[in-house]
Amino acid sequence: MIKKFTAKISDESISELKEKIKNTRWPDEIHDSSWNYGSNLNYMKELSNYWLHTFSWKKVEEKINSFPNYTFDVDGNTIHFIHIKSKYENAIPLIITHGWPGSFLEMFKLIPLLNNNEECAFDLVIPSVIGFGFSSKATKEGCNTGYIANLWHKLMLELGYNKYAAQGGDIGSGISTRLAMNYPQHILALHLNYVSDSFKPAFYDEKTVSKNVRKYEEELNTWAQKEAGYAYVQSTKPITLAYGLNDSPIGLCAWIIEKYNSWSDHKGNIEEVFTKDELLANVSLYWFTQTIHSSIRIYNENSKNPMVFKENDYIHCPVAYAQFPKEISKPPREFLEKSYNIERWSVMAKGGHFAASEQAELLAKDLIEFFKSVTNK
Repeated sequence: MIKKFTAKISDESISELKEKIKNTRWPDEIHDSSWNYGSNLNYMKELSNYWLHTFSWKKVEEKINSFPNYTFDVDGNTIHFIHIKSKYENAIPLIITHGWPGSFLEMFKLIPLLNNNEECAFDLVIPSVIGFGFSSKATKEGCNTGYIANLWHKLMLELGYNKYAAQGGDIGSGISTRLAMNYPQHILALHLNYVSDSFKPAFYDEKTVSKNVRKYEEELNTWAQKEAGYAYVQSTKPITLAYGLNDSPIGLCAWIIEKYNSWSDHKGNIEEVFTKDELLANVSLYWFTQTIHSSIRIYNENSKNPMVFKENDYIHCPVAYAQFPKEISKPPREFLEKSYNIERWSVMAKGGHFAASEQAELLAKDLIEFFKSVTNK
């Protein structure tokens, strides 16, 4: 059953957060170390002060509740989602899925660009991944991208969309890919701005890959050695990490903000691309919903079911891939074409991992151009 939903965090919870921020026990830091060891201490203190004295969760709630929010109960799960219908009758149903450490909040900038665009309008469905935000938390093992894709499909059918399109980055890319893989007769087209670094096409043989693919894999391995410690922990012992992050708002903030700093496209100042309010809205959502453990646990579940394509797993629907320069994983086209029917390949001039937040206009333009070409066939 689909029900209307209103975001409302109690005043007591907001007061508790502020008390915990006040009582933070700060670590030491090597002089002039910037972000080289992780989240910079000076910036974290600056952000903490803003969180305590200036940031308003109530304003975030007002923004959330300005959109039509709903929940859908299915298979023992509750999916929170925003559903915004276009004024145009021929609008394309599009489900957009976020990843970690993001949330459905990332998509707010996309909504006005896509919803009533005259060239190509969309009915937008923007869910919170199971274990994130206002969606419920999995209580059994197996909540991976494939499992969530099955829930998304049931949601879209419940909304009356027998045929629809999917878009995603990060974990949302995996969920969107599984949708296209599992329900090909229902998927109009697929748009991705990321493909999992665990991706391997069918019949993959590392001994016979091209120089471009080998270079990509070497770059990915170099990145992993320097930057992927978080993923190893989240893939193996997520709850051990969660005890600290679920109890300390600054600990949680530092864990998330470090990724926003490392993975976004800026020249040394994170606030070139994100405001403090944007950063803290996302962190606060994790804090109030206590979803850090349930969100990082999907790394463990996905590690047991990586994005390795089998013989009959080819994605036949039209696929677009938007490659942003500061993205973590940038596979060459020839590699993805072994498993995806790539019809559009866009190399963006700027942007990073959080494309919908960093470069909403570029991402929206690419979506519009792609779906115009698909619907005009």
